[in-house]
Amino acid sequence: MSGFPGGLGVVILLTAIAGSLWIIFDIVIALLFYCIALLLTIIYHLRYLTALDRWLQIPVPTSTALPEGSGAWGDVFARLARLMRNQSQSHQQLSLALERLRRATSAMPEGVVILDETDRIEWCNPVAEQHFGIDSNRDVGRLITFLVRQPQFAEYLTTHNYSEPLTVKQTRHQELVLSLQLVPYGDKQKLLISRDITRLEAVEIMRRDFVANVSHELRTPLTVIGGFFETLSEENGISSDMSKRALSLMSDQTKRMQRLVEDLLTLSRLENTQNQVLEKSVNVSDVLHELYQEAQSLSAGRHHINLNLETDMKLLGSPDELRSAFSNLVSNAIRYTADGGEVTLSWRNQNGQGVFTVQDNGIGIDQAHIPRLEERFYRVDLSRSRETGGTGLGLAIVKHILNRHQAHLEITSEIGKGSSFSAWFPEKRSVIQQND
Repeated sequence: MSGFPGGLGVVILLTAIAGSLWIIFDIVIALLFYCIALLLTIIYHLRYLTALDRWLQIPVPTSTALPEGSGAWGDVFARLARLMRNQSQSHQQLSLALERLRRATSAMPEGVVILDETDRIEWCNPVAEQHFGIDSNRDVGRLITFLVRQPQFAEYLTTHNYSEPLTVKQTRHQELVLSLQLVPYGDKQKLLISRDITRLEAVEIMRRDFVANVSHELRTPLTVIGGFFETLSEENGISSDMSKRALSLMSDQTKRMQRLVEDLLTLSRLENTQNQVLEKSVNVSDVLHELYQEAQSLSAGRHHINLNLETDMKLLGSPDELRSAFSNLVSNAIRYTADGGEVTLSWRNQNGQGVFTVQDNGIGIDQAHIPRLEERFYRVDLSRSRETGGTGLGLAIVKHILNRHQAHLEITSEIGKGSSFSAWFPEKRSVIQQND
């Protein structure tokens, strides 16, 4: 009985009365009184326990439905009523906050989908319903891959590399182009944020087509002009040193413009999403032997060129694109390494990943410039780049080629000690000891 408020006091009082009856009358009367009193006390508590149990069985218990009690039970029910009122107020505040959050999320121009740890839909806003064709009532609990069926999105989910957004085209929604970004949070949950970039993609296509068309139109006149400059430079009738120098400079700048046009056309081809990678088994060792010979020719004996082939691993990809990416890295190393410097080409197998590295002991690059090296036309030293004949597009081309092969470029450098450019290819593109 002591488990109830006031229960111990009642027991002590009954015991004292029973003791008095024992002294006045006899033990039988005292025990009879004590048993009857205890039975009535038990019935009293069972009555309120039953009432409390019925209240707890109500689907949504409320303070107004609490039974009325007396004595200690009155205090218990009063405390329960206060707790229920506080809980109700907290619930209302939480509901209001949740409703405000939902209204704010629904007003966002981006689509928002909450996914659980198994990538099933928990909630989405109206914009996401439009983007993915989701019914918030019908599709809760379904896998998001049932609604976004692009293979690249499924791969994006499984790789868990969410640092960059993914661009997908929803063909069933009038060629809608979406930028998707996954943001992990909480207990293994994710936010899937979708943005409609259809207009931006259309503008990007226009820009790409414009650059490609202009570059294509410039190619022919530049070829003609360059040809005439070379012919004039070889004429014996030109006696003036100024004229010869002018023709030489014009010829050099024409060649530079031709290289720029070719690089722009290459970038346009790489950026075209319709231009898929032609999958072939590429013998990287053979490619590097060819690049080694080209590097020797480009260096013209001014550098020490080394070739280290630590594996015979092949790659699955486009031979022309991979050769172009590797060639850009090699030519950059030679251009930015002083005479007498050393350039090393290496190919190795790192835990199943193919790694191509070009390392030099040239002028090096300040750490502040490294994050921007793959931007178009970004130059660390404009005058140095012009002297070496660079177009400022080489590393941008490398970046696009590696992205198309699910690879990435790692750059380490130190001023005065040289640089290292490593292209890392995923294990799924590695082909070991495969016969052509």
